[in-house]
Amino acid sequence: MSDDPKEKDDSIDATHLQVWLERALHGFQGPLTIKKFEGGQSNPTYLLRTPRRKYVLRSQPPGEIVGGAHAVDREYRAMHALDGQIVPVPKVRILCEDPAIIGRNFYVMDFVDGDILWQPDLPDVRPENRPKYFDAMNRTLADLHNVDPAAVGLNDFGRAENYLSRQIHRWSRQYRADERAGRIERMDRMADWLAANTPDSTGVSIVHGDFRINNLMFKHDRPEVAAVLDWELSTIGDPVTDFAFHLMMYRVPSGIQGGGLKGLNLSALNLPSETDYILAYCERTGRTSIPDLQFHIAFNLFRFAAIIHGIKGRALRGTASSAKAHEVASALDIYVNLAWDETRLAGMQ
Repeated sequence: MSDDPKEKDDSIDATHLQVWLERALHGFQGPLTIKKFEGGQSNPTYLLRTPRRKYVLRSQPPGEIVGGAHAVDREYRAMHALDGQIVPVPKVRILCEDPAIIGRNFYVMDFVDGDILWQPDLPDVRPENRPKYFDAMNRTLADLHNVDPAAVGLNDFGRAENYLSRQIHRWSRQYRADERAGRIERMDRMADWLAANTPDSTGVSIVHGDFRINNLMFKHDRPEVAAVLDWELSTIGDPVTDFAFHLMMYRVPSGIQGGGLKGLNLSALNLPSETDYILAYCERTGRTSIPDLQFHIAFNLFRFAAIIHGIKGRALRGTASSAKAHEVASALDIYVNLAWDETRLAGMQ
């Protein structure tokens, strides 16, 4: 949200949307211009600009929707519930589930001004400040996991029991359902092994589901999180699974699509080690250790490979929301192999 999009987007009728927003959203006044943000592999995101203020619109992608995917209504509900809590989120304004408006579900939220840092090695941050940004990420995720779901009206946001088993089933099913993207023997084997060896849950919390550095908005030139973005995969579940997804940045090599920190000299970059990062999270959440962390990391890499598999399918069908979908999909084999290696470390023979 820090950089204005550069290209006009004509897939939404600005005049029609403006008429609806002037009627449905208090204080909205045109004229309206719409531009699409880059990225947004799942749910396309648009800048709405009026003479008085800026908003952001998140929508489902056009075309065929895989069951359960692109849940903008869940994004809206999670951010609405967390508004005013310790976890910073954009203020959501209105949810529209009437396809007559733009042809798909969407919601509108306030524009948040700040910086998105796309790479976890923080090349654009001064080395002496990098630990502070990592500490802010760690603290924000711990704060989320410490929120009582019932206290913010999210006790029915998901089923707490058997979260990891259901996640494995969901992503295995979603991977196997996308016939256009094809089947992969290693993905099939991992899906079977993960389902047969799922450990018991160790807790229940609100989980973000996609907590990565590029889904955080930092305040300009300050190691402080201004907003957590992209709540599509949020639910009630095991916080260890959520933290393990975030921790994948330490297990993914740099220099690839969506790359991480593996292979870099963390000390030279003045970045915390994985061990220290885990200890900080444990301290903030009252844990002494994280059981079965390797399994959770293996699952999350499998899940990430399944997500890229879905992006590949949308790219092949011509329904991808981002022009970079083919570039992202090209990393599928890399992530399948990373997931395979981590699953073997978890005990798969």
